[in-house]
Amino acid sequence: MSDPIHHECGIAVLRLRKPLEYYHEKYGTAFYGIQKLQLLMQKMRNRGQDGAGLATIKLNPEPGSRYISRKRSNATNYLTDLFDMVWARLNAVTPEQRNDPTWMRANMPYMGEVMMGHLRYGTHGDNSIERVHPFHRQNNWISRNLLLAGNFNMTNVDELFQELIDLGQYPKEKSDTVTVLEKIGHFLDDEVQRLHTWFKPDGHSNQDINQLIFANLDLQRLLRRASKKFDGGYVLGGLIGHGDAFLMRDPNGIRPAYWYMDDEIVVGASERPAIQSVFNVRYRDVRELKPGHALIIKCNDLVDEVPFLEPRDKYACSFERIYFSRGNDREIYRERKQLGRQLARPALDCANFDLKHTVFSYIPNTAEAAYYGLMEGLEKELNVWKKEQILALGSEITEERLNEILTVRPRIEKLVHKDDKQRTFIADKKVRNNMVGHVYDVTYGICEDEQDTLVLLDDSIVRGTTLRDSIVSITARLKPKKIIILSSAPQIRFPDCYGIDMSKMKDFVAFQALVALLKETKQEHLLKETYERCKRSEQLPVEAVRNEVIELYEAFTYDQITQKISEIVRPPNLIPELKVIFQTLDGLHDACPEHKGDWYFSGKYPTPGGNRVANRAFMNYVEKKDERAY
Repeated sequence: MSDPIHHECGIAVLRLRKPLEYYHEKYGTAFYGIQKLQLLMQKMRNRGQDGAGLATIKLNPEPGSRYISRKRSNATNYLTDLFDMVWARLNAVTPEQRNDPTWMRANMPYMGEVMMGHLRYGTHGDNSIERVHPFHRQNNWISRNLLLAGNFNMTNVDELFQELIDLGQYPKEKSDTVTVLEKIGHFLDDEVQRLHTWFKPDGHSNQDINQLIFANLDLQRLLRRASKKFDGGYVLGGLIGHGDAFLMRDPNGIRPAYWYMDDEIVVGASERPAIQSVFNVRYRDVRELKPGHALIIKCNDLVDEVPFLEPRDKYACSFERIYFSRGNDREIYRERKQLGRQLARPALDCANFDLKHTVFSYIPNTAEAAYYGLMEGLEKELNVWKKEQILALGSEITEERLNEILTVRPRIEKLVHKDDKQRTFIADKKVRNNMVGHVYDVTYGICEDEQDTLVLLDDSIVRGTTLRDSIVSITARLKPKKIIILSSAPQIRFPDCYGIDMSKMKDFVAFQALVALLKETKQEHLLKETYERCKRSEQLPVEAVRNEVIELYEAFTYDQITQKISEIVRPPNLIPELKVIFQTLDGLHDACPEHKGDWYFSGKYPTPGGNRVANRAFMNYVEKKDERAY
């Protein structure tokens, strides 16, 4: 993605199913668990830019001993900093102590059997250490301690906050993280108290009741009660002080989650390849956590995947497939190739099938898999063309002409390079913008001046500013006749409200194109009418709210908006012709049939709160409010 849209959060939950002595004997270290957690987080580093944290819990601790350890970092090199702090503690022992798992567990932090790691990308708020997961809801009762981390956004924070107020709580702030933590924490308290009240009349001591609570705490019931009003996309991981753990996924399956279990470990994570790489397991052995289900790991080692809410139609996020998830997942890699493959014919048509004077490349680096698909698509289309050319020759075919046809190949080059070391810490805006234009550079000397067409594949176009201010301007230095920009994703028209930092409608180049077309065709009154409908919808129950902005886009064809986007991303004084081609919505669904979450492109949100967010985002645009809509 050429535009600076960041990734989502990542989460990993890990439970060791054997004593530390087992791992020390088999793998030569009692640090097996913390090492695996570190590797999981490193493999998912693409899912965090702001901070990282971890927490561990020791099973069956003695009263008075420290059984929960937590460490967080918001340093620039957050992941390195986090584990430098962890290993500084663990390495501050003698070799004899390090080789004594029993002593290490009793005396050192981070030597628990239950652990959780989190990589944070914040979609709003500051980047203070207080906002880095996991969050800890402390209590002197071991079974009421709750650690929570997640990849999520809730659209109805106001409603959830008010529910806490109605329960008599005084939350310290209004944010989805705090409200979710306190909501689950409230029902944890309630379930623990219910069990205590149930067992007390039988004459058990309080210590005995603790053990009964550990064994009988019903996490499925707890999570069902806590999440009834959640509206959003979420994967939430939790650890409870006595050693229960869970990983829960929203009923539409919007955010991704996977898990694996063998006789040594149970692990859940945001991405399948991370589990495969860290534990060297096969693709088919890693399971996808079903929508509306929770992976529950009891302190007594019972493991189950159970529903906590009724699963709904699955709307797994398609942007995960296009961009956010790492491309080393087998299915994702194939889907990205298919997205590129489907753009081959439109690209050839736009280049008038002039393979001799057309150079194909991509904008580094996340579009690489789609680019391989584009190349395969070009070869397929070219084979059809070659067959037609040969058949057309009929009896007049000659060896020279046949060789001429058969040797035609797409010109494949690495045209655009990103200078990852480029920094723009300059106060003067004009100077800074000039520096931004040099974040990318090109390969000189391989294009024929005023003759060649350059085709560049990007995986998505959000704002279009990087295209206009950098990529197109830089590639124009090669003096092509024409520049064609391909997007393997459709036009991004609507905000996300489930975890991706795309919340302001005014930022989308597709929306800018829509507004420009309305002005050009003297239909600006439709903006006012849409605003009034959005305003009225604020008075409706959330279930009755529909996305009023969809109708605005229906005033123009897909091609009309694409053409206007081509004009918007065209730099001033550009000499070559510029054309933008987007993936179609049907093409997206064809490539990613199991991931139907396309609300950024279609405006069809899987939860009622999504429609409300889209309307609020549009009202913010009209009211000139530079803020997110949820």
